[in-house]
Amino acid sequence: MKKMMIEGGHPLQGTIRVSGMKNSAVALLPASILSDETVTLEGLPEISDVYTLASLIEDIGGKVNWETDDKVHIDPSQMVSMPLPNGKVKRLRASYYFMGAMLGKFKEAVIGLPGGCNLGPRPIDQHIKGFESLGAEVTNEQGAIYLRAKELKGARIYLDIASVGATINIMLAAVKAKGQTIIENAAKEPEIIDVATLLTNMGAKIKGVGTDIIRIEGVETLSSCQHMILPDRIEAGTFTILAAAQGEQVLIDNVIPQHLEALLAKLREVGIDIQESDEQLLVTPKKDLKSVDIKTLVYPGFPTDLQQPFTALLTKTKGTGVVTDTIYSARLKHIDELRRMNANIKIEGSSVIIAGPTQLEGARVRASDLRAGASLVIAGLMADGVTELTGIEHIERGYENLLEKLTNIGAKVWRENMTKQEISELKK
Repeated sequence: MKKMMIEGGHPLQGTIRVSGMKNSAVALLPASILSDETVTLEGLPEISDVYTLASLIEDIGGKVNWETDDKVHIDPSQMVSMPLPNGKVKRLRASYYFMGAMLGKFKEAVIGLPGGCNLGPRPIDQHIKGFESLGAEVTNEQGAIYLRAKELKGARIYLDIASVGATINIMLAAVKAKGQTIIENAAKEPEIIDVATLLTNMGAKIKGVGTDIIRIEGVETLSSCQHMILPDRIEAGTFTILAAAQGEQVLIDNVIPQHLEALLAKLREVGIDIQESDEQLLVTPKKDLKSVDIKTLVYPGFPTDLQQPFTALLTKTKGTGVVTDTIYSARLKHIDELRRMNANIKIEGSSVIIAGPTQLEGARVRASDLRAGASLVIAGLMADGVTELTGIEHIERGYENLLEKLTNIGAKVWRENMTKQEISELKK
């Protein structure tokens, strides 16, 4: 097993390029199996979640041909309806998109309960509500979800929560249902638009994406297309926070600034100079940074995926900042690790209170999930001394070639093998 070593205190300067959107990729791959012909996806991030999903497609008879590291041809024409392997399903939560895709394609699916980052309760009740409204019977049998339908019929579905996963999953099931499906209180995130664009290019009839009401007219067949994935707004946001925390002047390339408006507004309040162009952000920090309060909200509000990285930045700002996560209240496992690094930080309810500025110090810390890992990388880059970060498999699930990208802008980061004692302690 590997750990990441981070020597802090080095100023960052140069250009860092954003990869394709993880949260799109993990839905686009399952969506591609709805086609009756080959689908080509370009700009996929080179991350473990993508490879796991591609492997799942092969397990159920799909042909996956990688033309380049980020371009894949998926031929689902010989696929069969069969249970998905439980071990791979448990590696990532986004495997649940096969529920909607297989239900839409075969009118049945069997899939183990999905895994991924442990962020507390994230129920799939809204997904199931949607599937049942379309005419599916959903049961939990021996730890797996069984979905069965004689046919799928369009329905009006109101989501009690504007869930990204439920919106996409219902959309996948509905594109081949008979008649019209209306999703009310739909989520509006860019990844939903990305998936709808792919489906539309395949021949689906979808209107209203990006609003809270999506209308879908079912079609009988979907065909071949080629699709370029959007840039990853969360990776772009992470790099922007990283540049604000330890950069001199960093250019973030391949970004859609409109996807980051809430974050950029808060960074400017902190005292970061950010210049925008069509596909780039130039980030130049100032000397005196001031604390701000943030509250995570559904898009276009402040993203829950960026509150952990932003918390690390607030240790450098003057005053007291409050971070409140209204989406995932359990997403606070990075706090104890930041305390190990000398952060003056505490939890009150679902909020984190950060007093600063505090000089962070290198320490042995552990990433409990993907975005906690990003937070600790940023903290390590700001800290005095060397930080040893374990649990980097979480980071590799969502950030493509992170060490190489950081090295290119002046960071001192590298991998080392963990000792037997460290591996033993990690398993406790």
